[in-house]
Amino acid sequence: MNKSALRRTLSATAAAGGTAVLMMAGMAGASAHVSADPNKTAANSYALVTFGIPHGCDTSGTTKVTINLPEELNDAQPTVNPNWTVEKATETLAEPKKLDDGTTITKRTSQIVYTAKTPLDAHLRDALVLSVKLPDAAGKTIYFPTLQTCEQGQTDWSEIPKEGQDEHELKAPAPSVTITPADASGDHHGAAAVSTEQASSVSDNGSQALSWAGLIAGVAGLVLGGLAFFRSRSAKAAK
Repeated sequence: MNKSALRRTLSATAAAGGTAVLMMAGMAGASAHVSADPNKTAANSYALVTFGIPHGCDTSGTTKVTINLPEELNDAQPTVNPNWTVEKATETLAEPKKLDDGTTITKRTSQIVYTAKTPLDAHLRDALVLSVKLPDAAGKTIYFPTLQTCEQGQTDWSEIPKEGQDEHELKAPAPSVTITPADASGDHHGAAAVSTEQASSVSDNGSQALSWAGLIAGVAGLVLGGLAFFRSRSAKAAK
């Protein structure tokens, strides 16, 4: 291989590696704050909302995550995470509330509190999943103000954008979900269906992680292969 061809090979290898680094940096930038990622957004549907905890408070590990439910929700079912203990906090309503099935409630779940069994390292991330029934409010955005408590300090992810304001202008935006029109076929999932969706969600997250691991491994192999080829050619030239 002549010098020109060799330069092209090494340039392509470097470009591939650089692309992977930029893609990873983009992922990190996109998840710089606590976010809410629903698997469904249709009004009146049962959704699994994944709250991503991307980092601690500066260099301090996360010890507790308190998720405040919007007033449109009466309850939420937290998914078990082996790294955390979880409990619900309730509040008494100012006035009794009549539900669609005709029953009346005087209390509702106001918070879901996850407490870390061991502080979550500031350089690692975790995901906390809640099962909720979304309200019949197509077009409305509901917010989940979240307090992230760390070994030292805390971050209150509770800022809500004003009308016309871009969420990206906020320093600590509250996680949110925007409701879309209801499915024409309806969505009447029971507990068994929700459990199946939870398993599917976990599998999807695992597959995504494996895909990124495969990409990184492939790029690393490409770089090492290019270096090995270069050394081999250099050794032959020296003989």
